[in-house]
Amino acid sequence: QLQLVESGGGLVQPGGSLRLSCAASRFRLAYYSIAWFRQAPGKEREGVSCINVSGGSTSYAGAVKGRFTISRDNAKDTAYLQMNSLQPEDTAVYYCAAGLVCSLEPRAYNYWGQGTQVTVSS
Repeated sequence: QLQLVESGGGLVQPGGSLRLSCAASRFRLAYYSIAWFRQAPGKEREGVSCINVSGGSTSYAGAVKGRFTISRDNAKDTAYLQMNSLQPEDTAVYYCAAGLVCSLEPRAYNYWGQGTQVTVSS
């Protein structure tokens, strides 16, 4: 079973920053496009950002553009989501996913992590 593991979530005050990490178990993350999704209580899962295999192409949801940065280190088989200027509306469970193309649509991804909670509150 291919596994993704997210880490780095937590509680942060508005305006603060967090960096999420996504690591792979039993497969090479370097061969896949990676995306971050989030799901708040009572809402659908939404695409946040994605990055292609080489890291040369990225995409962001409008709500996070300019505040979040996706990156990857293929040598370490790890992807990251740097989140700055966090706001209460960013509160959600954040998931990473691996697939063949960089897309903000959940159906493009076959492999998912279990999620990490991000809470933005004063």
